[in-house]
Amino acid sequence: MSTIRCDIVSAEAEIFHGEAVMVVATGELGELGITPRHAPLITRLKPGHIDVVLQGGERQQFYVSGGILEVQPQVVTVLADTAVRAADLDEAAAQRAKKEAEDALASRTDAVEVAEAQAKLAQALAQLQALERLRKNLKH
Repeated sequence: MSTIRCDIVSAEAEIFHGEAVMVVATGELGELGITPRHAPLITRLKPGHIDVVLQGGERQQFYVSGGILEVQPQVVTVLADTAVRAADLDEAAAQRAKKEAEDALASRTDAVEVAEAQAKLAQALAQLQALERLRKNLKH
């Protein structure tokens, strides 16, 4: 089985470096499945999950706050402001952030604050979805 190198990098550190048989990410236009010898591609990522399927079927799951995904024939690179292993996400903090963003949207003061609250809400929801996906995969 052929593999493709995958690098996931945040502003703080390299989060993952290894060989994968498939990388799944949430691009601006929807889900992307990248396998070895995929056509070159560059796209922006939405806040959400990155699944890295290793040889043998093991899955490594990550959350990214958005960023850029670049595909070259031998390597997939994810550049994100924030990237975290899904297992390291703090569910309580994500729930608090979701509640704070919803409260800010409910008070609707000005357009800039609404846009900031919407972005924070999208990130909190993406973290919670990444945690839910992790739980589902652990059950299987």
